[in-house]
Amino acid sequence: MQSFDRMFKGMIFDLDGTLVSSSLDFKALKQAVGCPLDQDILAFVGQLPKAHAEEAHDIITRAEHLDALSAKALRGALALLDFLLLQQIPTAIVTRNSHRAAELKIERCALPVDLLYSRDDGPAKPDPSSLLALADSWLIAPSQIAYVGDHHYDVEAAKRAGMQSVLLGEDRACSERHGASFIFKDLMALHRALPSISLCA
Repeated sequence: MQSFDRMFKGMIFDLDGTLVSSSLDFKALKQAVGCPLDQDILAFVGQLPKAHAEEAHDIITRAEHLDALSAKALRGALALLDFLLLQQIPTAIVTRNSHRAAELKIERCALPVDLLYSRDDGPAKPDPSSLLALADSWLIAPSQIAYVGDHHYDVEAAKRAGMQSVLLGEDRACSERHGASFIFKDLMALHRALPSISLCA
């Protein structure tokens, strides 16, 4: 079993596809705002004229809100977060969701995480600003924090912040191409690797 070769004093999580389910159809969403399929939707909207950008943001926000109403905690999410809470390891969520949609998902799924950074609170991933802000607020060196996600943006953001990246997913070969520090099939596999080290030392 893969285990960590270093100690982490903080853990930050992506939200959709990492802690909670999501049924967002990004292909349809890109088509709705006129974004080419090979471009990042938030970056594309950010370059639109103000009126068009506001309309596109409204479309995206409505889709995220509807998605939040059906979100469910992924298997192992609550057990892992409870474990970290008991170990007194600070946790937070950094997501590309709107703040309100993320709050709805956290409330609906009863995730025991208080700190949330959304795209409304700072530059969206893969920009590392939100990750670094958390490290500063915790007074923990970025190298002692792990960022857990399911997308290559999460790996890139962690690298740019100087943090260790934990990538979740079945496709190990694809994951390794993104250069993740650690790769786990799912949250339960990640959880099983944690008790072998002392997180509180």
